[in-house]
Amino acid sequence: MLAATHDTTIGLTVAGALTPAGLGGCIIELMERGLVDFVISTGANLYHDLHYALNFALHRGSPFVDDRELYRDGIIRIYDVLFPAQVLLDTDTFIREFLVQSRLEHAMSSSEFHEALGQHLLEVRPGCAKHSVVAAAAEFGVPLYTSSPGDSSIGMNIAYHELMNDSTLMIDPNKDVNEICALILAGEKNGCIILGGGSPKNFYLQGQPTLWEVYGIPKGGNDYFIQFTTDQVVYGGLSGATPAEAVSWGKVNPSVLPDTVVAYCDSTVAFPLFCEYATSHNNGRRVRKHLFARRNHLVAALKREATSKTRTAPQTEAPQAAARASKQASPLKASKAAGTSATPGSRQRKRT
Repeated sequence: MLAATHDTTIGLTVAGALTPAGLGGCIIELMERGLVDFVISTGANLYHDLHYALNFALHRGSPFVDDRELYRDGIIRIYDVLFPAQVLLDTDTFIREFLVQSRLEHAMSSSEFHEALGQHLLEVRPGCAKHSVVAAAAEFGVPLYTSSPGDSSIGMNIAYHELMNDSTLMIDPNKDVNEICALILAGEKNGCIILGGGSPKNFYLQGQPTLWEVYGIPKGGNDYFIQFTTDQVVYGGLSGATPAEAVSWGKVNPSVLPDTVVAYCDSTVAFPLFCEYATSHNNGRRVRKHLFARRNHLVAALKREATSKTRTAPQTEAPQAAARASKQASPLKASKAAGTSATPGSRQRKRT
């Protein structure tokens, strides 16, 4: 994944309470070294990252305290991380003041919004890029996306800004979808590091099906897949879905399936170890791609290529061999015999 000859575009997805637990430093180090080219995170991780930029204190506590007493005393708990409710109020005040001062209006991608917020942090809190993912992403030109903009206190304050200040600012998920697809399409090879799972995981992985299913551009699936999760496949949720299942959707290249990695462990334990390995590797530093500045150009390239394409199922590296195999027995052939039609990434439909 890190070999210079491959020039892999690497996306990092972040779910779970990782920045409150202090793992932002690992993400910052990977971005600084060019080992992560763009990030998709829950909004909550980015919101709590701001506490570090603003030098607010978070404390290690215990998950076995009486939460009724914490509520009475104005203490917020994220598992074993404790902090005063005033931290939330002061962070919200900072966000709302930024929204007014920045005069941001109209629809924009979450990467554009986070870049503006990060640049503001760099200006008013010099040196905070050492502690803040949002600020560091702006400094290093790394696009920073959130898959559910309204599902965090940042989104809550944007909603307040619209209602109370008649703002037209809106995070447009369509722009996010197209930007991420454009970043994936532009990559010579594609790889992902998935922390936890959840919405960020799928928001990244759906880029490949969006290309072949919607835009008619078969990219072939991800070439590298690494996930740290505690979710099990047997419960049927996305977080525990395996790379093998992802192959059926065209999300992962079938030829690399034996080399994909899923480590069933706590990300707060595994991710720092992984980062130590990656940064100490011979390929532990790459030239940063500065993809934020290239977004509009890459989206335009996506549109040009999609204009000349038609929607088709993903093609394997050896289509003739695949065709011969499909004549013998395939899920598609079986589904037709049963009176249904099925294509990669589509629902089965009964024929009428």
